[in-house]
Amino acid sequence: MSFQVRKFAGQIVSRVTSIYVCHSRKILSNNGFCSTSFFQAGQSTFHTSMSPLLPDSSEISRYPIPPRESLPEDVQRTMNEVEEKGGFLPNVFQTLSYRPDEFRAFFNYYDVLMATDRGNLTKADKEMIVVATSSKNNCLYCIIAHGALHRIYSKNPVLADQIAANWRTADLDERQRAILEFAMDVANCEAPSEDRLKNLEKHGLDRDDAWDIGAITAFFAMSNRMAFVTNMKPNEEFYMLGRMPREKNS
Repeated sequence: MSFQVRKFAGQIVSRVTSIYVCHSRKILSNNGFCSTSFFQAGQSTFHTSMSPLLPDSSEISRYPIPPRESLPEDVQRTMNEVEEKGGFLPNVFQTLSYRPDEFRAFFNYYDVLMATDRGNLTKADKEMIVVATSSKNNCLYCIIAHGALHRIYSKNPVLADQIAANWRTADLDERQRAILEFAMDVANCEAPSEDRLKNLEKHGLDRDDAWDIGAITAFFAMSNRMAFVTNMKPNEEFYMLGRMPREKNS
């Protein structure tokens, strides 16, 4: 199964455009999670507490973090590529490596939603949806990680913080507001009205775009809840990404 990533993180066997820097250090490439290569089916087993833990595992997840060398080759390859391209490995990769089959499934769908170039939603639009709905769900990991990605894609260092605090009072344009109104209906388990769809259409967004808004909202509702289950912590690197001007090479 193709894990479109060479192209944010989490996107796979496609192009991977290296994009961010935090204080003169290159960090993460492409989307938020960053992904990579092809995932092959099989090798289902998950790692139990009998596996030795990494020294800082308690700072990442309440579940054991398997030694990377003990993981299936395709999972190791993905983690290595993400770390090499981005400069650090987002903790979601280490956390989900506890169950390799779920790791593969999660990042495959992530890539389909977030890395595929289709429709009229930009990468910044998608990250905006994640930040707003994750804020509703009080998910620290996704607010911090995807807030960083939104800052990078939008080149706006403050809007993600405003959205995380209260999307209704954030400095959104009418198109962005239409997207979030639709997304928040889905996040609240309410069927968006035809008026919501018509409002999206007024801003150049069709019904396939509405599907994407709903799918991103639904996927990250699951991701938010798994972050609570695992007590997953965001990497420190995320906090400053996109806040500082990018340093030019001399």
